[in-house]
Amino acid sequence: MFDFIRRHTRLTLGFLLLLIIPSFVFFGIEGYSRFNDAGNEAVARVAGQNVTRGEWEQAHDRLIDRARRQSPEAAEPLRSEQARMETLDNLLRERVLMAAATDLHLFPPVPRMARLFDSDPQYAGLRGPDGKLSRELLAQLGMTPELFDQRLRQDYGMRQVLAGVAGSGFAPASTAGQSLDALLQRREIQMQRFDPIAYRAKVNPTESDLEAFFKANEGLFRTPEQAQIEYVVLDADVLSRGVSVGNEDLRKFYDGNLARFTEPEERRASHILIQAEGSATAEQKAAAKAKATALFEQAKAKPASFAELAKKNSQDTVSAPLGGDLEFSRRGSMASKALDDAVFSLAPGQVGGPVESEFGYHVILVTAVRGGKARPFDEVKAEIQAELRKTRVAKEWPAAAEQFTNMAYEQPDSLKPLVDKFKLDKKTATVGRAPAPAASGALASAKLLAAVFSNDAVRDKRNTDAVEVGPNQLAAARVVQHQPARLLPLAEVREAVRERVLAEQAAALARKEGEARLAAVRAAPSEALGETLTVSRMQARVLPQPLLEAVMRADAAQLPQVRGVDLGAAGYAVLRVNKVLAREVPPGVTPGAPDPLLDQYAQAFAMAETEAYVGALKKRYKVEVKPAAKVAAAATAASSAGF
Repeated sequence: MFDFIRRHTRLTLGFLLLLIIPSFVFFGIEGYSRFNDAGNEAVARVAGQNVTRGEWEQAHDRLIDRARRQSPEAAEPLRSEQARMETLDNLLRERVLMAAATDLHLFPPVPRMARLFDSDPQYAGLRGPDGKLSRELLAQLGMTPELFDQRLRQDYGMRQVLAGVAGSGFAPASTAGQSLDALLQRREIQMQRFDPIAYRAKVNPTESDLEAFFKANEGLFRTPEQAQIEYVVLDADVLSRGVSVGNEDLRKFYDGNLARFTEPEERRASHILIQAEGSATAEQKAAAKAKATALFEQAKAKPASFAELAKKNSQDTVSAPLGGDLEFSRRGSMASKALDDAVFSLAPGQVGGPVESEFGYHVILVTAVRGGKARPFDEVKAEIQAELRKTRVAKEWPAAAEQFTNMAYEQPDSLKPLVDKFKLDKKTATVGRAPAPAASGALASAKLLAAVFSNDAVRDKRNTDAVEVGPNQLAAARVVQHQPARLLPLAEVREAVRERVLAEQAAALARKEGEARLAAVRAAPSEALGETLTVSRMQARVLPQPLLEAVMRADAAQLPQVRGVDLGAAGYAVLRVNKVLAREVPPGVTPGAPDPLLDQYAQAFAMAETEAYVGALKKRYKVEVKPAAKVAAAATAASSAGF
């Protein structure tokens, strides 16, 4: 058995995490869940069963942990609201497939599951020399053989739900050809553009033209309602300014949590194994123990000869050539508890044994010890200070928030009392009823802006009520000046009106000449229309979208075909679609060889059918995402970035 233990080191565990555990990322390990009231909140339902916020957050945390193991930077995008909602969608998908697999009886029986495990190369890293599942490695992954078997059966059953649809996807060549043509077909065209810029010098809007345009488009020349405000924000950063943590408190926390700042002890040991597994007879065990005892006496008398004794006598065929070396291990990570206890009870250089385990009898030599030392207080002082400061702010927040709210309401004529009491920075801004696209912080809060434009705030210039603008973040504002929405006079916007009328009239003139040109070309089909171009949806060149659509919609059976395209403010175009060209051969493909795009299309078609089937299953099993999910995703994403 130790052959297996030595063969599968940390690299193997990484392999297992990448291949095995991701398929169970949304199911977790039994006994791992610990829910509080918020964790028990239902965020969705599948087949009449709730999906709780706790289950969702654990699934997403495991996703972040996997990304962090690859790269710390890779985990950051997963903290967003969108990433959390995608995790919920994947969790619901898993639940739907589980429900379908249960109803369709697709979970394999134990004998078939055993055959699948034995034959699938994906699971080779979990099998020992005897071909059986390794309990030791599963234990290091936090799983029992029974739980692992259950997870494998679930995973196999879910894959079977989709296997029939994914495996039967078929895209006829004619259908694939039409779809690919829509994207990749090339067409040869000639085109003449009539750009309004070329006609601007030929138009001269009159005063009546300006007045008519202004009256017909008054909405373009209205200023939105605005308010100049001053506002203050109370949050964790503000409270933390007044929180001081003394050196005595820091030292007390350090002494009381020394284990947190201590690197786990690791020990390197060598062993000599004399095998006597559970099936051995009493006589065989006695003989093995006697041999181990004799080797122990030899090693104890001359520890320097331990490696040589291991090479000659140890029945662990992997470690024996290495002198019995088992490398460094942390407490609790060795294959046998008895062996683990023995290694961590010996002093460096001390020989112990014989130690009995399920594998036989071991003679042990501890060769090195590392770790087990606490980081110095000065090294972790800043970390402790930040943590204690954060903890104290969290305790003080409810009282501070209540006081902030009361003062904003009870002293409504000024923000100064709030500024003085909490040492706040008073800020100013000009805002509208809706948050500006680039707004951030308190100014991005629709609730705060609604309070700013309330009657009390606008008419009486009173403080707004305290408004929660983020997790543990309150704001209050005061209107300094209010400007209602109003129509700007023509005299004030004359140049803007003239520019719009000029552009409109130039475009009309371009369109008129373009239409005349269209009629001339149709009357004389052989007349030239400029340079010849080859275009497709993938090679649109500089064609505006309406022009490209006109090119691709021309009936291929009636070419050449002349068309006029009104481009609105961009003018007019006359084009002739001459002929259809074959799709371009992909790079690296020999002309005349099978088109690889057909295979890719078939795969995409099968994926689309699979997703459609999953969508149908979601309806069948009544998947419901509750409004609380969106709120929770936004709140968790915001809180993960700060307080």
